[in-house]
Amino acid sequence: MSILKRNQQKKKRRQMRVRAKLRNNTLPRVAVFRSLTSIYAQIIDDAQQVTLVSCSTQELDVKGDKKAQAQAVGVELAKRAKSKGIEQAKFDRGRFLYHGRVKALAEGLREGGMKI
Repeated sequence: MSILKRNQQKKKRRQMRVRAKLRNNTLPRVAVFRSLTSIYAQIIDDAQQVTLVSCSTQELDVKGDKKAQAQAVGVELAKRAKSKGIEQAKFDRGRFLYHGRVKALAEGLREGGMKI
């Protein structure tokens, strides 16, 4: 097996392991995806399998470093969620470690008034 294929399998296993712990709850989850240039977050209701709210750095016009942009996405997502009546959610970091931009997004959600 090639190294690339093995790394892809490890990422997928890590992602499924993290999500498996969150799916048994009745709360919606905040799913995070981090690319090289942007960060995306969406609030998903797993019971109905529908996206309730989403936000990304491509939608916002925020200057600064990537952490500041991630925090701004978190604040904006919390604002949009509050307008839809979502006060609380589970945080799904996916395959990414909880530090850097992912942590900044979570702090932005808390700053915006969401309980995660």
